[in-house]
Amino acid sequence: MKHSITKDKSKAFALRIIRLYQFLIDEKHEFVLSKQVLRSGTSIGANITEALCSISRKEFSAKMYIAFKECAETKYWLELLFEANIITEPQFISLSKDCEELYKMLSSITKTLKTTPNS
Repeated sequence: MKHSITKDKSKAFALRIIRLYQFLIDEKHEFVLSKQVLRSGTSIGANITEALCSISRKEFSAKMYIAFKECAETKYWLELLFEANIITEPQFISLSKDCEELYKMLSSITKTLKTTPNS
């Protein structure tokens, strides 16, 4: 499998999301939003990994776009957790920064895939 900075960053982010989930369950006794952010936040890297193993450009593009959409969804859940006062501002800022970095990377990848001819 190819080495990918995007894959590495998404895996590190997924580990942070897993720790956030554990904190939300253990400390905040929050069970609904925590599952949503866990699902979408870990799905980003799973879809990037699948994309890197794809057999066609079309499949690669589809998986990267799914990862991009999951990243956007994760941003939404993080915003809700913050605005509902479930996570602190420093927690939100730190996680959002990482999520935004992934979002920009995936946005760039998906835009490039749309504008470059098939190779």
